[in-house]
Amino acid sequence: MPLKSWNLAIVVVLAGLWLAGSTERGKPVVSDAHIGRINVVEARAAATPSDPESIRALAQAYLDARAPGMAISSIEHAPFAVRSDPTVDHLYARALLDQGRAVDALAAERRVLKACAAISPEPEVAACSDYLVASATRRADIVEQLVALGVEDANAHPEVSNVAYHNATRQVGLSVAR
Repeated sequence: MPLKSWNLAIVVVLAGLWLAGSTERGKPVVSDAHIGRINVVEARAAATPSDPESIRALAQAYLDARAPGMAISSIEHAPFAVRSDPTVDHLYARALLDQGRAVDALAAERRVLKACAAISPEPEVAACSDYLVASATRRADIVEQLVALGVEDANAHPEVSNVAYHNATRQVGLSVAR
């Protein structure tokens, strides 16, 4: 009889291990609310991988769906000409910041500002829009304060992030165009 009870115990243990080790359905990376839009922009980006606007739209869709890692990956796998576009690099900086990589985000924003400061060969064509320059300047100031306060992940330290935001935005400048 003891042999049968050992066999039964082994079968019960194996069944328990099998049930415990079975796979569960994982949480989707992107919520159902964003799937439709993401499918459209993914198809457009796949059809025109050398178009900065299609890659920027894809990365923006991922950021809207709260998937900064996918936004980063889509930009990093784009051709160099697309990655070096200031509007794409600015979005890359935002994705890095959302993922908790403040130092890398600051470097990306500085690249954007440097690219925008480059003199265009045609004087009537601006290298970057005023909105892009203002947005990149403001975000670079805020991220610089985060880095100075030793915060790598702004989401993990909301109180210190608030202090960095306050420090970066308390001075207001006014410029008059003539």
